[in-house]
Amino acid sequence: MSGILASLTVPADPNLLVGTETHDDAAVYRLNPQTALVATVDFITPPVDDPYWFGQIAAANSISDIYSMGGRPILALNVVMFPSKQLDLGILKEILRGGNDKVIEAGAVMAGGHSVDDEEPKYGLCVNGIVDPERLVLNAGARAGDVLILTKPIGTGVLFNAVRSGKMAYAELEREVLPTVASLNRVAIETALEFDLHACTDITGFGIAGHALEMAKGSSCRINLSYGSLPVYGGALDMYDKGETTGSNKANREVVEGFLSLKRSLPPTHEELLFDPQTSGGLLLAVPADQADRLLALLQQRGVVHACKIGTVEPGRPEIVVA
Repeated sequence: MSGILASLTVPADPNLLVGTETHDDAAVYRLNPQTALVATVDFITPPVDDPYWFGQIAAANSISDIYSMGGRPILALNVVMFPSKQLDLGILKEILRGGNDKVIEAGAVMAGGHSVDDEEPKYGLCVNGIVDPERLVLNAGARAGDVLILTKPIGTGVLFNAVRSGKMAYAELEREVLPTVASLNRVAIETALEFDLHACTDITGFGIAGHALEMAKGSSCRINLSYGSLPVYGGALDMYDKGETTGSNKANREVVEGFLSLKRSLPPTHEELLFDPQTSGGLLLAVPADQADRLLALLQQRGVVHACKIGTVEPGRPEIVVA
């Protein structure tokens, strides 16, 4: 998609602060010196069968792009694809209820949307937010000496597939994983903005390695990740050991090929965690080293209990080094 967009002629506009030139999570357009519009759209296929959980997770996933730019969501529109001739409309009602509840939790307003008939349910949001242009956060601002903090565990991709294949019980997923997956990144970004936040992105479909590489390339720096420090959902590594994987792992590995260096010995199955695609993942925050401990303590105090330091930023060619 990015290659196709790059081939299009787009008139220059000085008010377009963030467009397709970078791999940021949302577009940003300046409305006046004090306010910029943050715009994004995202939708997913059902990671779970429960329609209400699906709605919540899809909405949190979409809204996260606003938070990752330092913005505040204000307006959302439903994006719905649904096989109305095959599935009861009561299922769609529960999906939309889940999405609406999450939009309300974010302090935004749901104002309609668009739906089409499709063979497989898909759901997400078009979300608009606002941000002070002077406080806009990009994934391209990480600086040498920064510490990286991740606010949610990783491993959702393999766990969702493990439930589908019967290797993991849905009740365990619902109890231990879904509440965190469906949680908003609101507290995380609001807390981080109290510090000198240099860069931010959310960890979604390209996995921790892919999104960290986007930050490294955008910031022209090397990112060191401590594998042992990565927060991991319970059961994720066990599922990889049992032969479970996802349809995105191979492609995600190819995205970082030539830019990933493994400095520690890992079982091949455990390497897969680096490429595990996340749904409604956490924020990757780059902050000065002397502020990292205070930010981490405050995040955990405010309920972002899985937040932890996972790496550092150093000068060097854009790459990811895992030790």
